[in-house]
Amino acid sequence: MKPQLLKISSNPAFSFNVRHDIVPHFYDKWHYHPELELVHILKGSGTQFIGNDIARFSAGDMILVGSDLPHLWRCDEEYYQKKSHLFAESIVLHLSLEAFGSTFWEMPENKKLAQFLQKSKQGISIKSKTKSIIAKLLKQLAITEGAERIILLLQVLTEASNALDTSPVLSSTDTRNWVENSNESERMNNVYQYILKHFQEKISLQEIADVAHISPHSFCRFFKMRAQKSFSTFLTEVRINHACRLLAETDFPVSDVCYKSGFYNFSNFNRHFKILTKKSPLQHRQLYQHFKAE
Repeated sequence: MKPQLLKISSNPAFSFNVRHDIVPHFYDKWHYHPELELVHILKGSGTQFIGNDIARFSAGDMILVGSDLPHLWRCDEEYYQKKSHLFAESIVLHLSLEAFGSTFWEMPENKKLAQFLQKSKQGISIKSKTKSIIAKLLKQLAITEGAERIILLLQVLTEASNALDTSPVLSSTDTRNWVENSNESERMNNVYQYILKHFQEKISLQEIADVAHISPHSFCRFFKMRAQKSFSTFLTEVRINHACRLLAETDFPVSDVCYKSGFYNFSNFNRHFKILTKKSPLQHRQLYQHFKAE
């Protein structure tokens, strides 16, 4: 999917931004920016899209998104309802590596840190112990001024780069096909939003091609070149992620979960679920209930 370039607002008093957001829902447009982004989700749940990876997110998650890596966090539908009392909350850090100059990152002492920042182009999930340490540092950063901000920032990056409990979000760092002009970006964002709104329904190839204003044949090539997967695969992943949420958070029978997730054939649902999660729907529910009971 081709993202839009998002210009991060800057404060002339600071070399990098840290903000505490409390909003009805997170920014849900497919976008990228040259700044590094570290996100700690305090409240909210939904589906995250980072590069060509699709996964659920929930309170407590922490993700480092590298420079020019496309992403969005789409909250669950209940966050968009007019009378909803839900809200999403996060602490977000944006850092332009150019603010320190290339010489800084080339210093021998920063070799490991520079390698880690290169890996962030895959997206990095930060977990357990390291996440707790960084969360405290981010809270301090949000209310700190002066040179102490630089010290805290380097502590955040050092903790993340030294951690053993981190994992890449993507298997590839190749983002060359994700950046394009604003017209293409708008087209793909329309496609993306349509899928998110209608994935529980049947979506024909002609229907989604009409959203993009191109022929079905052209759409297939257009989508696969940018998403690095076919439209049908992408749609299936969105549906399976929704099914995972329903299995974990509701008591709906598995057959109901199948249809509420946009599948109209139970055996087809089971087959795709096992391929993507390596478990059956029932095993997924039992595993979640086990963790919840602990």
